[in-house]
Amino acid sequence: MILYWSWEDDAFIAEVPELPGFAADGATRQEALAKVGMVMGEWIETAKERGREIPEPKGRLFFA
Repeated sequence: MILYWSWEDDAFIAEVPELPGFAADGATRQEALAKVGMVMGEWIETAKERGREIPEPKGRLFFA
């Protein structure tokens, strides 16, 4: 998950790179993170309805 401030949206944005087009937003970091579970469920449900592939989690990405 990538969490960042968007000046354009005036909100924190949480993106999951493995899910194309996925984003959740909130006025605070906590609010954006809380919305991730709900929005992710909706993303997966919509992908299934449209016959799209659900990507497998790729695991952790570490930076030095």
